[in-house]
Amino acid sequence: MIEFSHTITDAQGLHARPVAQICAAARMWESAVTVACGETSTPATDLMGLMGLCARKGDELVVRVEGTDEEACASALREVFTF
Repeated sequence: MIEFSHTITDAQGLHARPVAQICAAARMWESAVTVACGETSTPATDLMGLMGLCARKGDELVVRVEGTDEEACASALREVFTF
């Protein structure tokens, strides 16, 4: 399992555009990807689940990647988490 974190710097928080990008990127891989904010977590492929995290500017997201292609998947997702 690979884990990395990202602190939201966008004033709008985790809004529709980055959520769509995260979902699209996570669906390209076999590995299971989970995004957590505080005590709440959701699969990265779940658009409504990501929106439901209600992450705001300054919140820390923890991304967990587990599977056969986890290294490549985590590397690709790190690029997506630049919002």
